[in-house]
Amino acid sequence: MKSKQHQNMNRGPLEGIKVLELGQLVAGPFAARMFGEFGADVVKVEPPGAGDPLRSWRKVHEGTSLWWRVQARNKQSVAIDLRVPEGQEIVRQLAHEADILVENFRPGTLEKWGLDYERLSAENPGLIMVRMSGFGQTGPMSGMAGFGAVGESMGGLRFINGYIDRPPARLNLSIGDSLTGLHGVIGALMALHERSRSGKGQVIDVALYESVFNMMESLLPEYSFDGTVRERFGAQLSGIVPSNTYTSEDGVHIVVAGNGDSIYKRLMQGIGRHDLAEDPELANNAGRVKRQVDIDDAIGSWCARNPAATILNVLQQANVPHGKIFNAADIYEDPQYRAREMILERQLADGRTIAVPGIVPKLSRTPGHVGALGPALGAHTDEVLKALGLTDENLKNLAAAGVIQRPEQAP
Repeated sequence: MKSKQHQNMNRGPLEGIKVLELGQLVAGPFAARMFGEFGADVVKVEPPGAGDPLRSWRKVHEGTSLWWRVQARNKQSVAIDLRVPEGQEIVRQLAHEADILVENFRPGTLEKWGLDYERLSAENPGLIMVRMSGFGQTGPMSGMAGFGAVGESMGGLRFINGYIDRPPARLNLSIGDSLTGLHGVIGALMALHERSRSGKGQVIDVALYESVFNMMESLLPEYSFDGTVRERFGAQLSGIVPSNTYTSEDGVHIVVAGNGDSIYKRLMQGIGRHDLAEDPELANNAGRVKRQVDIDDAIGSWCARNPAATILNVLQQANVPHGKIFNAADIYEDPQYRAREMILERQLADGRTIAVPGIVPKLSRTPGHVGALGPALGAHTDEVLKALGLTDENLKNLAAAGVIQRPEQAP
């Protein structure tokens, strides 16, 4: 499962771990991407022909999505038709060599293909299978399709996002899928640690709505305690004052988080509102919540009278947590991002350079690594399958039958 390209990569803490990715789009591939960034050998199985649908999502260059270049970096692409017995048998052989299998099909799909955990683990008892789905592998909704938007809604995120006088808003991201991927990574690493003692693998069952729900802080206990339903609160943070977004004289949006008691006092002194700084009723958050309108009006009117540069300087001098709301251009030019190597420049096949996100988290001794960007469909089919013992004649016959797609067949 290891290509020549991957043998030459700077290795990370997951060196020697073999990951088989059967997922598509966001959640499963996001998890497998993180494994690859930290040294695991990741083989991504895609359907011949079109490959992962993410290849054509959003901005496309030279026939391939820029998103794909990031999501599939450090991976090997093997094109196999999972719907046919011959393809399923190849995947069973790959799973026999794997430490972690990542999949995000609808529950029951792997079972239909003869790729269920019971069968695969009978031949590879140490296999860890990360299963990501909309609603989990059990329960009355388990068989239903569940995309990120549905999980974000059921998990509680959508209801509290936006303004109370408008329908709930969504983040312009697949945040629910990415949260699911992160939980899948966490579960797999836990299972790897446990396997070092028991020698046995296990199934990691990650539901999209549960991954979102896990981020909902005190939403549930507040409701169960006295029926409080946390609502949408615009740019503010309900129950925490002041924490809001304000607009400068020159139209820049700035987040100010002055909700610590001492921070609040410094903030009010910095903007010249000593009356609010010294008011004993506002010395703690409970008092400030009662006067939220007064406090927000004071900060908002001060911001509206000053340019962003002045606001940022005053807040910096007062040691108040703050920040301009960044767009993509701000991120690209920001020296903090650059200093932390969070913006990396890489070349596409045609020589054009694009910026891609760096590695998170930062490990001091065995850091992650970004090697090649997302590969062409089936680019590694031959070398990965030859490592299983298939011959050129085998590959030729399988390609002719449409079971696999070889590099020379790539469009």
